[in-house]
Amino acid sequence: MVIKVGNMDFVVTLICDPVAMTIDGTTCAAASDALKNADMAVTGMDFLAPGIACDIFFRASGPPKIVTARAEESVRLVLTHNLVDVVVQPQQGRRKRFLAADMESTIIVNEMLNELAALVDGDGKMEKQISRITARAMRGDVDFSDALRERVALLEGCPCTLVEKAKSRISFMPGAVSLVRTMRRDGAFTLLLSGGFSPFTEYVAAAAGFDQVTGNTLEVRNGRLTGRVIDPLFDSSGKLETLRRVALKKGVSLSETMAVGDGVNDIPMLKAAGTGVAFHAKPVAAEVAQVRIGHGDLTALLYLQGYRSEEIVI
Repeated sequence: MVIKVGNMDFVVTLICDPVAMTIDGTTCAAASDALKNADMAVTGMDFLAPGIACDIFFRASGPPKIVTARAEESVRLVLTHNLVDVVVQPQQGRRKRFLAADMESTIIVNEMLNELAALVDGDGKMEKQISRITARAMRGDVDFSDALRERVALLEGCPCTLVEKAKSRISFMPGAVSLVRTMRRDGAFTLLLSGGFSPFTEYVAAAAGFDQVTGNTLEVRNGRLTGRVIDPLFDSSGKLETLRRVALKKGVSLSETMAVGDGVNDIPMLKAAGTGVAFHAKPVAAEVAQVRIGHGDLTALLYLQGYRSEEIVI
């Protein structure tokens, strides 16, 4: 038996770096023509933020996954030389009730073990060593848990005062605080899920305004790091399990959730969420995520939900 799928309403959101402001009428017209040439009925256009984000609405029939993939391919083809992110999704349910976010290289610019290593020695050797392991882990070249324990072991004997000092090096990703605070204002639950460590995760969660935070714990004795992580280690499976458990507790279906991350450790939660966003991500994560943001900042996650610039908490 063949099940026919009737016309559905979809939206293409074009988003760019807010500093560049490269989206204009010409860009949107090119995307609109690409949809029409792909036999999709364009029904309207709306600038969410002048120069930064624009919605193009269209109707099409067929399985949503096939329609969105075809529409995205068509639009990307004509915008190959534009520094523009292209997000295609059904209009219904685009605004989410739950945000789950990775921390390092997502909500904050930093990788905090790298920052700690930079404070431990003056010649930069340890920082380079830990940075290399971090990069390999985020690409999926080595097991995340093994890589985390290997990096922490290099910090054995580090005084806890350096952990506190490292907090001053934290820099939020552009748009991060606006993303969290805007969604919270509109009733969404916000959850920070990190393989990082509690002194940093708790600081970041409080500063950005997350409702809840989960991460790992460094073992400390006599005011110094022992070079060990307290079990159980919070990894990719922990992120997925926590997303599912907390969403269920809050009465939110997975289709109503959004997850954002950048590395292999985020893949399970990106695949499980209603909208999984690979943000300036490693190729291994970008390949599997429904949405890829490579030019915009984290306010892109608001625009793809249909928020207008004047609705965003600054």
